[in-house]
Amino acid sequence: MRTISMREAINEALHQEMERDKKVFVLGEDVGKMGGDFGITKGLWNRFGAERVRDTPLSEAAILGVANGAAFAGFRPVAEIMFADFITECFDQLVNYSAKAHYMFAGQLKAPLVVRTATGAGFRAAYHHSQNIESWFLNVPGMTIVAPATPYDAKGLLISAIRDDNPVIYLEHKLLYDLKGEVPEESYEIPIGSAEVKRKGNHVTLVSSMRMVHLSLKVAQKLSQQGIEVEVIDMRTLMPIDRETLFASVAKTGRLITVFESARTGGYGSEISAILGEELFEFLQAPMKRVAAYDVPVPFAPSLEDYILPDEKKIEEAVRETV
Repeated sequence: MRTISMREAINEALHQEMERDKKVFVLGEDVGKMGGDFGITKGLWNRFGAERVRDTPLSEAAILGVANGAAFAGFRPVAEIMFADFITECFDQLVNYSAKAHYMFAGQLKAPLVVRTATGAGFRAAYHHSQNIESWFLNVPGMTIVAPATPYDAKGLLISAIRDDNPVIYLEHKLLYDLKGEVPEESYEIPIGSAEVKRKGNHVTLVSSMRMVHLSLKVAQKLSQQGIEVEVIDMRTLMPIDRETLFASVAKTGRLITVFESARTGGYGSEISAILGEELFEFLQAPMKRVAAYDVPVPFAPSLEDYILPDEKKIEEAVRETV
């Protein structure tokens, strides 16, 4: 199978879905001729024209307002918010309109829109361009959150997201854009709400997403040489949560560590821990642990940015303490 980057996998998914369905269109800042700030929409403007690849003003609220209206009218917009930090500018549109439309109108109205956005730290982009927003929408009923860690998952999950009738936040970690992996040329879907066991083990379960999956796998490989077998789960879809995969793993290992890049307090790891504590307490052989970013803004200084983020050393220490 051919090998391509995550950037190319996302771009290919957009091309194939726009070819398949004329109701799919892309909008956002500089997504047209420029091809997007990260090059994700490259070639779409030349292939589909300005009608279906629309450059917008510098207004996230306007982008989502148009996307909502188009989705309610039967189109399938894919809106790009250049940096996830500025999704706050359209929070009202997403929370009070996109997520609630189907419920408010008793199923007569759908909101089949996708919001693609670049998230995550390690890019040396300081406070307003480095936040990981994976937990911001957890408390919003009706919102789907997708967070791929590999090029294969990125393509399949985006295709599924575009075809889904619910609003989807599609998170792309900046440091994974150049990651390469095997991706089929043909179109394919990965079911939303399906986690994947990336590595099997029987001593402790590590649950993670996006870039943290790769750090977790490195730690698991290292500890395996010392007799500690770590099971690594990539959530892939943060909401809805694949409880079945989580329950099966933790019932087997009896230990849980969550590894997520967002701030520790109120983070995704806290929700996973709460679910497992409620449902599988009798299986636990040790206290659950959370490895997450410190509760501070992402610093500008590279040394400080690295200090506040989860890394392999912190993950390994958590595993050793747990087992």
